[in-house]
Amino acid sequence: MHWSRMLLVLCGILTTRSGSPLTSGPVLFVSNHVSWLDIFLLNAARPTVFVAKSEIRRWPLLGWLVAGADTIFIERASRHAVHKVGHAMQERFARAQAVGLFPEGTTSPGYDLRPFYANLFEPARKGDASIQPVALVFYHHGRRSDFAAFVGEETLARNLWRVLGGTGVAVEVVFLAPIWSSDGSEAPPRAKLGHLARQVILQELVPRDKIGPS
Repeated sequence: MHWSRMLLVLCGILTTRSGSPLTSGPVLFVSNHVSWLDIFLLNAARPTVFVAKSEIRRWPLLGWLVAGADTIFIERASRHAVHKVGHAMQERFARAQAVGLFPEGTTSPGYDLRPFYANLFEPARKGDASIQPVALVFYHHGRRSDFAAFVGEETLARNLWRVLGGTGVAVEVVFLAPIWSSDGSEAPPRAKLGHLARQVILQELVPRDKIGPS
């Protein structure tokens, strides 16, 4: 957590937080995905184990940092990938840890949301973990922007050069109300949980006439 905060400061990223993250007990943080910064933004609020595509492990430096944070890597080409990852998530929930999930499965410019893959909501249901949506809202010099977004065919090196070589990147990390907390009752189906999470995050991402941190 402290390392992530330091890294964001060293990268010149201004962060603000609204809402309250669940700081104890097993929780699944469900977030939109814009940048390689996202992992560090959430880790700065609470130490979090992330589910990430296996390709990230091969990224220079960032792959090493992400792997060192006990990341659960998903081999998307494997038929048994979801089962293996689900089991690893439940192990973390049994230790009362936080797990971070980007259910879009890829990054976006940050103004909208792609459809959510709801399969990995199931381990939270089985592991009696709370599910808390998080919206990451990116700004550049005080206005909503996709300046830091890592999308399309852009290389990691080019994105790092732009983000770290520029100024004025700020992110508002919005911790929304949990859509489910274990109280002994049965959780809604995973498809409904995915729909609810996407709905509340999307409401925070719709651009408004709002000046953000600068």
